[in-house]
Amino acid sequence: MARYAIGIEYSGSAYCGWQRQLHCESVQQHVESAIAFVANHGIELACAGRTDSGVHAIEQVAHFESDSIRSERAWLLGANCRLPPDIRLMWVVPVAEDFHARFSAEARAYRYIIYSSNVASAVFHDRMCWQFRPLDHLKMNECAQVLVGEHDFSAFRAAGCQAKSSTRCIHSLEISRVGDLIYLDIKANAFLYHMVRNIAGSLMTVGRGDQDGAWFRKVFQSNNRNLADATAPASGLYFLKAYYPVQYKLPTELKKPLLF
Repeated sequence: MARYAIGIEYSGSAYCGWQRQLHCESVQQHVESAIAFVANHGIELACAGRTDSGVHAIEQVAHFESDSIRSERAWLLGANCRLPPDIRLMWVVPVAEDFHARFSAEARAYRYIIYSSNVASAVFHDRMCWQFRPLDHLKMNECAQVLVGEHDFSAFRAAGCQAKSSTRCIHSLEISRVGDLIYLDIKANAFLYHMVRNIAGSLMTVGRGDQDGAWFRKVFQSNNRNLADATAPASGLYFLKAYYPVQYKLPTELKKPLLF
């Protein structure tokens, strides 16, 4: 059996997340069905990081196995012909048998997009989080730096999280602004359930001026999710990339959604 890694771009607006489920459409079921058609046998995918309902991906990474002989081009074009227009394979690469999309990943990166304007966007309403009150992205960025490094992130961990440990290592966290768009870019070894959206929700509280940096630090150090603010909407979250050891020879370009 040969093993292949794939890069997948998708809009999560129409799906109940990445993971296959019985009661609703998922990204995984569509990709597995499309690849299975090309392979002429059933396919099961493992991914780098499962995304929730409404969350998007610029380059989700998954892997599958097949004993069917197909070129990389045949896998790519054949699967894309069977996929809905809001899901696309971006690349297919044969990998060593020890490669695992989840367990071989050394880090993952997300981008959270906030539209700071007094009027919501009609065109991109399901592609970003809208905040009608002005946000001070510089204060948000300053507060966010306390999160960089290895810490207990229980304060930003959703109740349904099944991870055995709440300790994670954030490699970088930057909040920048281009016009009315505010970008939260975060890279870590791994993430807890709703961790990025919970961080974004509390940082927006600081950005609006409802709380200050001392409050944010206190919330973070409390390890108490009940003290943090509400979870930010899924529509603004994008899985950007998973990072792997160089020996697997996967594409390394980091793409970020800009919208406009």
